[in-house]
Amino acid sequence: MTSPRTARRLSRILGMLPWVIANPGATVAEVCTRFGYTQDELVKDLNLVFVCGLPGYGPGDLMVAYIDDDEVVVDMADYFARPVRLTPAEGLVLLAAGMAIIASGVAPPALHSAVAKLRSALLPDDGSIVVDVPAEPALVEELRTAALEGRVVEIEYTSLSSGRTTTRRIEPWVVFSTMGNWYVTAWCRRAGDERVFRVDRIRSVSPTDDAFAVPEQPPPPEVRYSPSVDDVTARIRLSPSARWVADYYPVDVESDDPDAMVVVFSSGEPSVAARLLLRLGAQAELLGGPEVAAALDRLRTSIIARYR
Repeated sequence: MTSPRTARRLSRILGMLPWVIANPGATVAEVCTRFGYTQDELVKDLNLVFVCGLPGYGPGDLMVAYIDDDEVVVDMADYFARPVRLTPAEGLVLLAAGMAIIASGVAPPALHSAVAKLRSALLPDDGSIVVDVPAEPALVEELRTAALEGRVVEIEYTSLSSGRTTTRRIEPWVVFSTMGNWYVTAWCRRAGDERVFRVDRIRSVSPTDDAFAVPEQPPPPEVRYSPSVDDVTARIRLSPSARWVADYYPVDVESDDPDAMVVVFSSGEPSVAARLLLRLGAQAELLGGPEVAAALDRLRTSIIARYR
């Protein structure tokens, strides 16, 4: 069971993040006053946010959160900038959990009100459940048609990890939805490899006259990270307490002993691996990767300068 202290902390973080994202340039004093933080508490919560993100999207999708001089900065967390949209199944699970707490007799008045509103939305008087199915993003149908016809399309795509917008010609194989987002699995001619693109990061789709042969067995529709020849690599030794990195990041395991695991970490930007190493501290050691080493030095210098 979640402790009341943890619940209060999570509630405050979930309230603070959208506000900071919607108010760029917010100062430490403003955030502390608005959400009842001390500066030490705010730093601890930002450090926690620093290691969070949506699962399965690769190493560049963790949020960035820190204090820069007197400014609170939260980046790469645009999915917190808008209200969460629950699926019908998620809504029913939430309703059942709320009703269980109310039945225990310890629910605050605010929960009673929230459960009543949720129950009214999910279970109207006639006993039926009304489900509003959100419309597909505008580009989904274009990509799906191109996949069915075996037609190459040109897209403008903004990377979530680097923020750069590039023009690419892709051979769309599968268009699918998972975890609240739409994706297209395709062969990217620019990268010369398979890629998974998030549809809401595609700015435009333009048909071309080029055709391609759709693979007889396209890859399964799932979100995954595909390293490219342009990626930065780093050899990292992980202590036993940091072995979880191999389960959550796109790494190649070079050696695996009871005392340590050595992995090769790939990412589009050296700062991605640098941020991970900084979070791991003494649990990890950088064995090779000059770009990552330089990025790690810059990050350490920047953080030390802030606290001075």
